[in-house]
Amino acid sequence: MTDFLAELTARAERIPDASALGTVGKRALTYRELADSIGRVAHNLGEAGFAPGDRMLFSIRPSVSSVLLIFGAIAAGGTIVFVDPGVGPELFAKRVELVEPHWAATESLLYAVSGPLAGFGRRKGLELPRFGALDVRHIHSGVWLPGTPFGSIPARRFTGDAPETALPAAQPDAAALIVFTSGTTDEPKAVVHTRASLSAGLAAMGGKTSLAPGAFLHTEQLMMGLPALMAGARWAMPRYPRFGTHIEPVRFTRNLRSATHAFYTPADLAVALDAIEAGDLAPPPHLRQVALGGAPVTSALLRRARKSLPDTEFLAIYGMTEILPVAVATGTAKLAHDGDLLGAPVRGVQARLADDGELLLSGPNLCRGYLGAQPLTEIATGDLARWDGAELVLTGRKKDMMIRGKTNIYPGLYEPVITAIDGVREAIMVGLPDEIGDERIVLAVVTEPGSGDVVALLRERLPKVIDTTAVPDDIVVVDRIPVSGRTNKPDRAAVRELVGRLLA
Repeated sequence: MTDFLAELTARAERIPDASALGTVGKRALTYRELADSIGRVAHNLGEAGFAPGDRMLFSIRPSVSSVLLIFGAIAAGGTIVFVDPGVGPELFAKRVELVEPHWAATESLLYAVSGPLAGFGRRKGLELPRFGALDVRHIHSGVWLPGTPFGSIPARRFTGDAPETALPAAQPDAAALIVFTSGTTDEPKAVVHTRASLSAGLAAMGGKTSLAPGAFLHTEQLMMGLPALMAGARWAMPRYPRFGTHIEPVRFTRNLRSATHAFYTPADLAVALDAIEAGDLAPPPHLRQVALGGAPVTSALLRRARKSLPDTEFLAIYGMTEILPVAVATGTAKLAHDGDLLGAPVRGVQARLADDGELLLSGPNLCRGYLGAQPLTEIATGDLARWDGAELVLTGRKKDMMIRGKTNIYPGLYEPVITAIDGVREAIMVGLPDEIGDERIVLAVVTEPGSGDVVALLRERLPKVIDTTAVPDDIVVVDRIPVSGRTNKPDRAAVRELVGRLLA
């Protein structure tokens, strides 16, 4: 198995002067400069006391300097722990207690807004944990601000001169990344990826895209940028708003001037398409391939995308935090299929179906497991699937199951079919429980502009295209589907609350 940092070093030997990593509007680091910078960071971290096995809480928005710090910490034998300060102080404290970090890398603005400027933060709706109170070694990104602990090391110091730039020998089984996923305050869940599992996933992702030397990828997503670097392509990162934590999709798309590749969440692509369809945004002139992930990719979105960007290929990536990627399907293949096509499992991934149809996965890109728990050899996805030859087709989601009478209803089985109906842009089915534990099935839809009476059309069409036992009791037209998280997945709890208010 090729280690991803070793692959970057090999690229630096083969194409030392090719552009590798940069920010939009600025000169990119070459592959040689990138490899040397990672080596300097690893060496300087060690000189500062960072030891193999140390865990570093990481709350710095994606940028060239933050990527160098991530790579350098992993190269030095440490583990990066991605933490979201927006989860609230209580859950944040539980996560820190579970991880037992040695270091924290934080933007100086977060130190200020969670410390002496906490009142300002609360007025802005921010209830942040006290980063400065963490009993760890501190690294701050940006200029020093009040609230930054005395003794905190500026992140820029680690990219400075160092007597050694060669990367330390790789330890494939060493923990490289920890990412928190679902879990309550009482039981946070932290996914642990090793250098081996991370490298296997990156290699599999690279084999499913057209990224190659000469390609130009635009994204802030680490798990897309790394395959680009491993393929010898150029990775450009967008600029974040000064106080924002999310890339604005229209501005992002406007900056795709020379980019040949990009990554979007489905929700962000929909916003960009709105602007293109309204004539407020010109289609990117050189965009050859767009990867979509982080949330379900519907046929309605793909139809819109193909209409606005006819020369661009679209890829729908299926995976989860514990194992990424699992499968990749082209937009053309998804639109040609009568179900929710996921595609064939990527190289190395073994997929099987449990007796109830749940998709179970294993392979070299499977995480080590959850921090503090026994190692994983297989992961239950919570998704229901079926085989269509060598390809997987999603049929539903176990935890989204609704019950009406004696019938179990899986919305994921029907939502792709509904969004394929003319006039429907998005569709989410939810259940509103009644006093006896049964559920009233409600369909929330976002309609295409000027599409007429879509509700009447759905009432007429649905009994013909989905199981009659799953035909919704109510159909509600909404302006948008609520989403949550960094990947903007449909927030079914928020949808239930929204349609409940509308029906009331």
